[in-house]
Amino acid sequence: MGAGGAAYTDGLMSAPAPAPHTPAQTRPPHTLSVAPMMDWTDRHCRVFHRTLTRRTLLYTEMVTTGAILHGDRDRHLAFDAGEHPVALQLGGSDAQALADCTRIADGYGYDEVNLNCGCPSDRVSSGSFGACLMGTPDVVARAVDAMRAATTLPVTVKHRIGIDDLDSYEHLTGFIRTVESAGCDTFIVHARKAWLSGLSPKENREIPPLRHEVVWQLKADFPHLTIVLNGGVLTLDAAQDALGWADGVMIGRAAYQDPFILARADQDVFGEDTPPVTRREAIHAYLPYVAAQLQAGQPLNRMMKHTLGLFAGQPGARHWKRTISEQGHKPGAGLEVIHAALAGVPDHVLDERPGQRVPA
Repeated sequence: MGAGGAAYTDGLMSAPAPAPHTPAQTRPPHTLSVAPMMDWTDRHCRVFHRTLTRRTLLYTEMVTTGAILHGDRDRHLAFDAGEHPVALQLGGSDAQALADCTRIADGYGYDEVNLNCGCPSDRVSSGSFGACLMGTPDVVARAVDAMRAATTLPVTVKHRIGIDDLDSYEHLTGFIRTVESAGCDTFIVHARKAWLSGLSPKENREIPPLRHEVVWQLKADFPHLTIVLNGGVLTLDAAQDALGWADGVMIGRAAYQDPFILARADQDVFGEDTPPVTRREAIHAYLPYVAAQLQAGQPLNRMMKHTLGLFAGQPGARHWKRTISEQGHKPGAGLEVIHAALAGVPDHVLDERPGQRVPA
């Protein structure tokens, strides 16, 4: 039985009440977020995404407790003040280590700390964290309890709808009830189960079927909790549709591979009355950060790889990607490479605002 008493089958037994109407201008950051993605959502990516949207919640890559406690802390945790709102995702299972890292994250000024209970990689599972934690909800509850005691920041959990043979709705709701008992009230739910053996992380993002209806049922059975949908949301329009019943939507690879979909998020999702940015404006807003990072010794391609999808499907996209990819890694490469890449993109593409096409 679900927490609200409705038996769950492959269909929805009871539809959740529509999400409470919240004026767009006062919607919380978790209403729309960009997923934490290893090797992608580093601080350079987040600064670039922030040129497109001020309001969308951004997440770090998953950072393990060991990396924070025993590694280069600033390298893993430092971020630009302009990235707010920004959340740290932690990987780990030891309650004391997670509490210590949460306390440290609080000192760095993050807006939220999230516990990863969804990553299915062998390396992560061998460390007894990530998606395998769904099999030990008591461990997650102890961790959340310790983390909450270490901070006044929101502590949230990101997880799958199941793992291996622990994929019943009863197990899922039991996991949520147990973790909720430790004080967690926000669950970011990737609407696929995870196979901990036999599938690669990439396959685990594609082969297990998407089951948005399971997340829908969770919202019906736990109306008092904040339920955020993750998985398979490819457009801002799809996110808007899901916000008719979910408290929030997290977009993953689509926001990285075609970041311009974020350009109207502030207006369409959060109700801002400022016009959305153009691609030219986004790149120009990013340039001061890139210049500062170049001065600090960062190679150009490390910052600019996150922009390769900015012109996806547009004239000039191939020139942009080729110029950045072929020249950005060379020693001494600087802003001139960006200007050369921009020169091959038509003005009507550079100056288009979402919803307002500039004549060619």
